[in-house]
Amino acid sequence: MTLLSYQVFMAVVEQESFQKAAQALKLTPSAISHAVSAMEEELGSMLFVRSRHGVYLTNYGKELFPYIKNVLNSDEYLQQAVAQFNGMQKGLVRLGTFNSACVEWLPSLLKDFERKYPKVRLDIYQGTYDDVYHWLRDGIVDLGFLSSTSVGELAYVPVYEDRLVCVTPKGFQTKHPGYVTIEELREQRFVIQREGCDADVNHFLEKYHLSGNGGSRILDDMSAIALVMGGYGVCLVPELVIRNIPFPVDVYPLDVEEKRTIVLASLRSDVFAPAVRRMYDYIIERFQYDAEEME
Repeated sequence: MTLLSYQVFMAVVEQESFQKAAQALKLTPSAISHAVSAMEEELGSMLFVRSRHGVYLTNYGKELFPYIKNVLNSDEYLQQAVAQFNGMQKGLVRLGTFNSACVEWLPSLLKDFERKYPKVRLDIYQGTYDDVYHWLRDGIVDLGFLSSTSVGELAYVPVYEDRLVCVTPKGFQTKHPGYVTIEELREQRFVIQREGCDADVNHFLEKYHLSGNGGSRILDDMSAIALVMGGYGVCLVPELVIRNIPFPVDVYPLDVEEKRTIVLASLRSDVFAPAVRRMYDYIIERFQYDAEEME
């Protein structure tokens, strides 16, 4: 199989249509169909299910997907290496991130990186912890910010640590001045994020047997805090989330020390395309510098 056949395969997967894949690759639909048929004949198995509703991977195609993705990533690595040998600081970096890291870190981080490497293209993918994990595992992104509780078998390096805190409606009366106890939380209704969105909070609730107090399954931090503001309950969030809360709420530390560790994760840590390596090193150095400044 050729590099073009791999590109055709990925285009059909992404577009779910031979017609749209042809438009994306600037080929004719018949060329796409012929390339797919040639791949299927060579492999001896169907790769796609064709239907009136679109084109989808067969189970065999799903098994091949990560391997073909790696082939294309290797081609990107080769192109960037050649560019580096020729003295050209260019390439592509695909970075996955969850909401609070995107809001608090990426604006300044990306601005500084682009100033240093103006020819490197940056593609940002924002989603939940689960999204970032699967994007990394499937080769859709090169690097990703994740919680250590969601990193699975991926390679990673810790970059940041923050505490879990309790967000309450304005004027909430605590039994102890300045903090909230676990026993107090047992009496409260929780605004809980959907499973896969905030594994650290869900682990905390399970650890202290509080998970039964939830009456919601919310997708993001700000929506949860908005419901708290309206008096629907209380929520637990990492400190990074509350730096710039746009809602009138109160924030209290807990009587137990529970922390989240944010990591920079990748499928592997020993093989990076040159542009990805520059971004990886830049992020690590940036957080090391910030940590030293805070000491």
